[in-house]
Amino acid sequence: MSSVDHVGIASKSIESSVKFWEMLGFVPKQSHVNDDQGVKIVMLESTGCSTMIELLEPLGPDTPVGRFISKRGEGIQQLAIKVDDIEKSIARLVQSGVTMVDQLPSIDTEGGRIAFVHPSSTGGVLVELVERDD
Repeated sequence: MSSVDHVGIASKSIESSVKFWEMLGFVPKQSHVNDDQGVKIVMLESTGCSTMIELLEPLGPDTPVGRFISKRGEGIQQLAIKVDDIEKSIARLVQSGVTMVDQLPSIDTEGGRIAFVHPSSTGGVLVELVERDD
């Protein structure tokens, strides 16, 4: 069964953005830097909601999130969908003609496995598949 895991929001400044989400009851859960993706990340969670907010601040203008902000401005950068079996999900999508950014999953900073679906196959939305051991 699939569900929304988190919504990734590109932000020029996490420090400025987090204040809004805190007013809505979201609390910073963890923060880290992902040098491979060139991004500073803060995950926010709410006791009343299982979906998390992921704030993404680029480490520079020539990173994926930096380029996203320069093209489209701040806003929703990706929608992460929780899946039970990421390999089966990838295989099913590829067999259906969906273009993947990642044919093989990688490990995220929380130990989950992730893979991205190319926006050309999703109506312009970058979709992240997430498999977690919850």
